[in-house]
Amino acid sequence: MRDICTMAETTRQQKYSKLVQKELSEIFLRDKRGILDNAFITIADVRMSPDLSVARVYISMLLAKEKDRILDNINDHKSEIRKALGNRIGKQVRIIPELIFFKDEVEENASRIEELIKNLNIPPERKGD
Repeated sequence: MRDICTMAETTRQQKYSKLVQKELSEIFLRDKRGILDNAFITIADVRMSPDLSVARVYISMLLAKEKDRILDNINDHKSEIRKALGNRIGKQVRIIPELIFFKDEVEENASRIEELIKNLNIPPERKGD
């Protein structure tokens, strides 16, 4: 589960996270290797370790049918993705972070909760009680 508290992250971590998120989004948008199998995914969030050597990348795959397969495919090509990231940010940073990919389930959980609330059978309030 993703940490809700972003206050614990330093400004440096937050800037690095945004840079990695932006560049990974571009890499996935221009997926020339076919890693994503034409699935539409977004980089929902990136969390950096305090030493900036590890990036936890949360991927949203709302419309994708085979999410686990896509995540496995991304993990199989992790070194290629990291190399592409290094080519894009290598002159701006000292360390190209190790990438760890996770499915972002925040939107799915919100949709599920919304559906549950919509289907609740709440009797109307009786007047006079």
